[in-house]
Amino acid sequence: MVQQDGQAAVLTEDPAAGLTSEQAAQRLADGLGNDVPVRAGRTVWQIVRANVFTRINAMIAVLFGIIAVVGPVQDGLFALVIVVNTLIGTVQELRAKRTLDSLAIVNAARPRVVRDGAVVEVAAQEVVLDDVLEVASGDQVVVDGVVVSASGLEVDESLLTGEADPVLKQPGDPVMSGSFVVAGSGRFRATRVGRAAYAARLTEEAARFSLVRSELRSGLDRLLRFITWLLFPVGGLLLYSQLFLGAQVTEEVSSGGTLSGPLADALRGMVAALVSMIPEGLVLLISIAFAVGVVRLGRRRCLVQELPAIEGLARVDVVCTDKTGTLTETGMRLAEVRPLDGSDAAGLVGVLAALAATDPRPNPSMAAIRDCCGEPPAWPVTAVVPFSSARRWSGASFATPEGDRHWVLGAPEVLAGPGSPELAAASAVAEQGLRVLLLGRADAAVDGPHAVAPAALVVLEQRVRPDAAETLDYFARQDVAVKVVSGDNAASVAAVARELGLEGAQSPVDARELPVEDAGFGDTAEKASVFGRVSPEQKRSLVSALRERGHTVAMTGDGVNDVLALKDADIGVAMGSGSPAARSVAQIVLLDNRFASLPHVVAEGRRVIGNIERVANLFLTKTVYSMTMATVVSLLAVSYPFFPRHATLINAVTFGIPSFFLALAPNTERARPGFVARTLRLAVPAGLVSGLAAMTTYLLVLDGASTPTTADRTAVLITLCATTLWVLLLVARPYVWWKAVLVAGMVGLLLTALLTPLGRAFFALDVSDPAAVATALAVAGAAAAVITVVRVVDDRLLSRKR
Repeated sequence: MVQQDGQAAVLTEDPAAGLTSEQAAQRLADGLGNDVPVRAGRTVWQIVRANVFTRINAMIAVLFGIIAVVGPVQDGLFALVIVVNTLIGTVQELRAKRTLDSLAIVNAARPRVVRDGAVVEVAAQEVVLDDVLEVASGDQVVVDGVVVSASGLEVDESLLTGEADPVLKQPGDPVMSGSFVVAGSGRFRATRVGRAAYAARLTEEAARFSLVRSELRSGLDRLLRFITWLLFPVGGLLLYSQLFLGAQVTEEVSSGGTLSGPLADALRGMVAALVSMIPEGLVLLISIAFAVGVVRLGRRRCLVQELPAIEGLARVDVVCTDKTGTLTETGMRLAEVRPLDGSDAAGLVGVLAALAATDPRPNPSMAAIRDCCGEPPAWPVTAVVPFSSARRWSGASFATPEGDRHWVLGAPEVLAGPGSPELAAASAVAEQGLRVLLLGRADAAVDGPHAVAPAALVVLEQRVRPDAAETLDYFARQDVAVKVVSGDNAASVAAVARELGLEGAQSPVDARELPVEDAGFGDTAEKASVFGRVSPEQKRSLVSALRERGHTVAMTGDGVNDVLALKDADIGVAMGSGSPAARSVAQIVLLDNRFASLPHVVAEGRRVIGNIERVANLFLTKTVYSMTMATVVSLLAVSYPFFPRHATLINAVTFGIPSFFLALAPNTERARPGFVARTLRLAVPAGLVSGLAAMTTYLLVLDGASTPTTADRTAVLITLCATTLWVLLLVARPYVWWKAVLVAGMVGLLLTALLTPLGRAFFALDVSDPAAVATALAVAGAAAAVITVVRVVDDRLLSRKR
């Protein structure tokens, strides 16, 4: 009897026999199914709630509430950002969720269960308590269970226990969900399913659609918290200073059912200042940029399993990739069986067919042998050792009419003695870019101690992917180093890499000769480009060594031997046709199995992060100049120069509207660490200069007067718009035609508001004083020159530092 949560299940007499369809349906009805969602994501309500109840929306809502009381209505235009933030953020995230969920369903593992005496594939959610599941090399264990039959079954539990060595499983041994099979095959009976399984909660949490901590988001969170806390003292100081000015501007805003008086005027000034301090569009644009990036990658058949992978992609400067399935086609063809001891080639082909028949889930090499060697002889199998990347060989013992025969097939370096002629012959073939295996006779059963006599070289042909060379060229142009890390013969790997023009392919490294000490290992990892005969542990060590030297590493792979390296890389990229274990630990899955998709993935990451940094410069400049103006106004005890509607106009034409276009523009620059410091290097001086320029114009046009006129306010608006549009031009580099059109369009909108009667009436503007306008333009020109000098000096200092 097996129990889960108090439910008893009736076992059949044969422990390896599965359930009937009726029994499985009854267990599902009883709640004994594997009820873990394919992808744990936020619900529609959670998405809406998260986009509505934000810190920025709350601040804007409070400020709008003030304007709703004191009026007029046009001063509350800034509240539209709440609606826009909520609608666009919600729609984009719902689109991303739909894309991710649909791709995840397509990519979901389909375990094989025994139903009605036959092995069938079912969805992971359809596995029930007491189901008998069949697993083989590369499969991930989806529920907890007990082994009922095994043939060389080895399970890697490193993702759960941290122990990298595979564990040999025998009937009666437990298996845990989240582990995966690295060798052999077997069956196990499910004893815990759904959320009762060992790794279900961890798996559900790991797959959640969320933005976890990253340098970008943590930096922005710190800035937003700082700005939020500044709003209170700045707003209080501004309100206090404004209350001592009296009702000097009531006649300008008292129409349209608004309140008048010192308090109402002070509140309007405070709201105008604080609205500009809030980077309301920045969080929205970050959400849009991430969501659009995920959707774009989804259209290219790239499943982003963790959204922070977008940021990691932008920082990648080293790509480690396997040879088979990436640079070469996954499938291979048996080109030749070359006897070494005078044996008949036809007889050896029969041996190969028999060996291939013992593997229920053949790897690409064994699949090619099976497809080319025809029907296997009817020899009873007496012992089997499945292939594993640690052993690099497989074997089987047969009871043939001539007596017991024992055969092994694997890497020549492992099965042939050092310096042997067989090894030299295999190396000569491998240098031609062919894959070579050694077929050998064992003198005893393969599952015990034995010696091997070489019998034949098995030569396999691999086809180079037609788009592989173009992909490597792209990475070379982008200063991204590519390192080919393969379990194949180093000479064979180097031959393929040379054919594709990979730099450094002339000096391949045999991983078995890598230095053991950390310094020597890391130096070799840094300098070499091609590594052969790499074990899974060495792949992991290579990735770790590169990361320790400051590189951001993306690892691509498709097999169980790649899992450890995929897990430790900054970005793990798995092939869609790869093992479920590889897909489960990767942040990105290339569902079309094309290495050529990776440049698009890297480019999308760079576009997203580069553009976020660009628009962050703009919004933080706005925050700084608003704080500068509010501080100067408070210290000088003068009226704030803007109404809230003025702040809305300035924010829209200078940074708000342009940022939407810049956030989605092409951008190929690789992201670098230090996002916050680098952003503030431009935003702080540009914001200070812009704010001081605006206040300089204000004081000049006031000319000692205590009450600003509409023309005075307009002059300050012109200075600030001109100065910040210049900052926009600096941030928008490099220039292309559409950026010029964008800036020209914003200038056109500003002129429309300034020069048309409707615009002047709505925004309370007046350009009838040519002296005030000339003053505004002159101050703006001087400010633009200062900002340009600061930017040029900063760029030169950064260049020298690099």
